[in-house]
Amino acid sequence: MWPCGGRRQRRLGGAALLIFVLWLLLRRFNWSELIPLRLWGRTLGLQTENSQFLLEGMPFRIFGGSMHYFRVPKEYWEDRMLKMKACGLNTLTTYVPWNLHERERGKFDFSRNLDLKAFLSLAAKNGLWVILRPGPYICSEWDLGGLPSWLLQDPEMQLRTTYKGFTEAVDAYFDRLMRVVVPLQYKKGGPIIAVQVENEYGSYAKDPNYMTYVKMALLSRGIVEMLMTSDNKNGLSFGLVEGALATVNFQKLEPGLLKYLDTVQRDQPKMVMEYWTGWFDNWGGPHYVFDADEMVNTVASVLKMGASINLYMFHGGTNFGFMNGALEADEYKSDVTSYDYDAVLTEAGDYTSKFFKLRQLFSMIIGQPLPLPPMIESKASYGAILLHQYISLWDVLPSLLQPIKSELPINMENLHLNDSSGQSYGYVLYETVIFGGGHLHSRDHVRDRAQVFVNTMYVGELDYNTVELSLPEGQGFRQLRLLVENRGRVNYGLALNEQRKGLIGDVFLNKTPLRNFKIYSLEMKPGFMKSLRDVAGWSTVPDYFVGPAFFRGRLWIEHQPQDTFLKLQGWEKGVVFVNGQNLGRYWKIGPQETLYLPAPWLRKGSNEIVVFEERTAGRIIQSVDIPYLGRTQYVD
Repeated sequence: MWPCGGRRQRRLGGAALLIFVLWLLLRRFNWSELIPLRLWGRTLGLQTENSQFLLEGMPFRIFGGSMHYFRVPKEYWEDRMLKMKACGLNTLTTYVPWNLHERERGKFDFSRNLDLKAFLSLAAKNGLWVILRPGPYICSEWDLGGLPSWLLQDPEMQLRTTYKGFTEAVDAYFDRLMRVVVPLQYKKGGPIIAVQVENEYGSYAKDPNYMTYVKMALLSRGIVEMLMTSDNKNGLSFGLVEGALATVNFQKLEPGLLKYLDTVQRDQPKMVMEYWTGWFDNWGGPHYVFDADEMVNTVASVLKMGASINLYMFHGGTNFGFMNGALEADEYKSDVTSYDYDAVLTEAGDYTSKFFKLRQLFSMIIGQPLPLPPMIESKASYGAILLHQYISLWDVLPSLLQPIKSELPINMENLHLNDSSGQSYGYVLYETVIFGGGHLHSRDHVRDRAQVFVNTMYVGELDYNTVELSLPEGQGFRQLRLLVENRGRVNYGLALNEQRKGLIGDVFLNKTPLRNFKIYSLEMKPGFMKSLRDVAGWSTVPDYFVGPAFFRGRLWIEHQPQDTFLKLQGWEKGVVFVNGQNLGRYWKIGPQETLYLPAPWLRKGSNEIVVFEERTAGRIIQSVDIPYLGRTQYVD
């Protein structure tokens, strides 16, 4: 009896083991479950065959979402990735911003919030593949499309071409960047399954040899995974490069749009690299939103056609500091600080109706339960913050800033600063001496907006629309001051080579060009803000005061800090710093009315708030628990 029972038990045990092994294999080869920590063989990578993707030889579809590590505090990276997984996505896409990783020529930074290796490794840990979009140009509503401004020191510079000055800089950058990227490719055990060659080059297309140059720059430095390009329909045929899969970008699914890919490449899988889940905002405009049902229905239609898709954006984040881009079509329009984008997650990482609708859709397609969505973090309303001290910009100048003396005006990028890399962002103050008043004319040489002062008296503004002012008459010699703000370089279109900032040419008084300038750089970098804290001259704010000036106060937090939003009602235009972190710009013209302040940038106890206000200052800032991004308008 025992021997017979033992054989029966062994047979049952063997059958159970076989079923378990088959179950593991099925899980392994189900495309929705092909994730980095569950895949052993790493020889084939992402391939195409008979109009479909294969990953390690098995059918695979890309359900992607865009999230940019440089727009999200590092402490929140994993939370956003877990929310991607809970939505049903299997792939993360990110750009790489050259102008942050090489702020000064030859000096590279891959630390803290720019730790690309940590970001990509965290994606792998959380079961996400990666499509990397390293540029060098990235667009992304980011200053100069991610290109460093010091490239524009060369008066002959031709960006995004095979111009020697550009390719030499790209080569040096890629030499350093690929040391981080290459070991993280799929075939080397990492999460990167594809790499994009440049970005939307078909809409630029100034050099027929350029895309081949970028492709070879990647391949020669060890990129072995699938290459892709990314363009809208009109640029698709101009952005191709041999050996790279063409993908398309859009928001509204026009009839035949995906089939149009067949006209540029035969028998290849269809991929939407950027499906625009919302839209970005410009100062002075509305807050754009895109209908959730229309968005999800379009995603469903794309997937029904058998295509792969990447949601741009899944989580937008924030253009912290001075890093927002701009548009220049009929007129110059700079982007707001928030990159909420009306995306699947809000600027602060909270769920939207789009998230739950997409989660339902992807769950039906995958046919398996998805991970539970992580709990959202509560937001805090810390109330009114009194800014009780101020110091005028004019009082700061002699203490903290050493002027550059020049007979002619010098644009921001060509100022001899930052180890000869020039000034990239912020403000520049130009001072000269005049005798009498008269007619001031910029000849459209102000980039982008100048406040004009005679001594410390405000006279008016010069910008793209206002190019002349009347200066009041006065006795003796007086100081003429032009405080010029770089509001953000254009990031898309054919005008990239013309993005120098500050005064880019002569300004005339009574038809005579101004000469003999003192030029002050106001980039407001961390070192400057730290020095500002200890400078003499801070005073109690009077009942009424106009800038330009710095104002400061304290936010006291009793318990563990939480995310909050700062509302600057009563203030006109400027920048906010919290514990030395530049939150970005505010402007009363809207649409954005609150600035996102993430909890990791706060601490228990005392927190320093500093505001640089250009004109009319309030007395308090409100800390609120709900963002207000302005009056909404649906995307057409």
